[in-house]
Amino acid sequence: MKHKTVVRLMLIPLLGWAFLHQQALIGAEVKPLVTQGPDGKLLYTQDERGNRIGDFSRCGYMGGGVRIPLLPVVAMLSPLQGEADDTARIQSALDTLAARKPNDLGVRGALLLKRGTYRVSGSLKMAASGVVLRGEGRGEAGTILLGTGKVQRTLIAIGAKVRIKEVAGSRQKIADNYVPWGVRDFELESAKGFSVGDSVMVFRPSTANWISDIGMDRIVARAGTKQWAAGSCELKFERTITAIKANRIQLDAPVVNAMESKYGGGFVFKFTEEGRTRQVGVENLRLISEYEKGQENIDEAHAWTGVGLNHTADSWVRNVTTVHFSHAVSLGSMSKFVTVQDCACLKPVSLITGGRRYPYSFDGQYGLVQRCYSDHSRHAAATGSGVCGPNVFLDCLAENTHSDTGPHHRWAVGILWDNLKGGDFNAQDRGNMGSGHGWAGAQQVFWNCQTSSICVQQPPTAQNYAIGCTGKISKGSLSDRKPGFYESHGTHVEPRSLYLKQLEDRLGSSAVNQITTEEQRNGSIYDWLRKNFAEARW
Repeated sequence: MKHKTVVRLMLIPLLGWAFLHQQALIGAEVKPLVTQGPDGKLLYTQDERGNRIGDFSRCGYMGGGVRIPLLPVVAMLSPLQGEADDTARIQSALDTLAARKPNDLGVRGALLLKRGTYRVSGSLKMAASGVVLRGEGRGEAGTILLGTGKVQRTLIAIGAKVRIKEVAGSRQKIADNYVPWGVRDFELESAKGFSVGDSVMVFRPSTANWISDIGMDRIVARAGTKQWAAGSCELKFERTITAIKANRIQLDAPVVNAMESKYGGGFVFKFTEEGRTRQVGVENLRLISEYEKGQENIDEAHAWTGVGLNHTADSWVRNVTTVHFSHAVSLGSMSKFVTVQDCACLKPVSLITGGRRYPYSFDGQYGLVQRCYSDHSRHAAATGSGVCGPNVFLDCLAENTHSDTGPHHRWAVGILWDNLKGGDFNAQDRGNMGSGHGWAGAQQVFWNCQTSSICVQQPPTAQNYAIGCTGKISKGSLSDRKPGFYESHGTHVEPRSLYLKQLEDRLGSSAVNQITTEEQRNGSIYDWLRKNFAEARW
């Protein structure tokens, strides 16, 4: 990787805390963590324990590098006239489509809502695989779903109820005393019973001594603060075995949190799943929530989330604009391999306080949010508690933000914030914020982000990274915490996008072309986003 500069903090007018702490941490220069080898592929520098920045390229629809399909239309509706409610008729059409026999690819087809306005007083539920809800455009002249009434709800809810069951007798303990973050292979006490292609869960416990060592059992309390307890932050990574040699297994994606014997080590077991919906999509729609005019920063009695996905995989939301919702698209903890792209969250209506205005949020695994826009959000991109990466936010623009972008709540791990622009960015100890969020995230990688300010702090037993980012370096909410890793601050690095280069290294340039636009490839993505979503201004 050719750097345009390597950590020239001496040339940046950073005074006091930021300068002294940075120099103490990294000295005048640091060795780049990601470089480009003779063959053009990326090379990764490990620390003294073998930890490294991991591969995020498996994130997104079908494991990355796969273009979202255009399912055939098999049913169609036109809007009713007047004040009639459309909830039941749209739900009936979706249910009829769900009852169709899927083809060999698991596809049932798309329900097309012709352009016009549809009044929706309830929630539309998509609980069957292979079904798409499609409109004829996200603009004001396209297909509009108007969320009516004064009930908080998710307007479009995707997913049924997945049932994950551990295969009896398959659990094996990890034999290595220390498994670094960012690696894909490690030793088991026995690999007997495992085969290449098995779906496995990599389980990392949260023991009392680990919680004590990171200081999360003694958060300075205020009303509502909950200290972390043993078992409250267990991590379960869904993976696939790609190779086995003796008792050593290799996975399709890295483990993004260290596993250490003194903290309970880790375990691997096979699992089965039932009920997870797949190949479900929402596209080309404009979702608008009714609200009390003049109460934009007060009214909360209205449709709340535009699209919610949970218990689903290999699915997508694209070309969807939400207007007056608190949340645009939320990915639940049981979602994986989901892509959200070319979406906008405009003119949110709610109090401007905790729990509100999260346009795009991750709680699942292997998710990708790209080319998305938000205006007047609080946390423009965020993660919940105990999120098990990898996950990626790529090429997104946020304007008029009211709070920061980054991990938000209790030890989300393995998130890449790649070429995001707008507002403050933090990966820090949030202390007693919320219910006692504490260390909000670890193994967070901010790559070439354009920020107003940025703070990465180093959690005990972990690390956070800011590489090629701009903006003032902030000391964070708790300024006595150890700074994280900063590289080339103030000047972007190459490659422009870590995710896209990792995808190219794994699958070739054709895979990158399948999921990107010309604006991404020529570096004009922010101009494109602002032009396409200029209607966001109040």
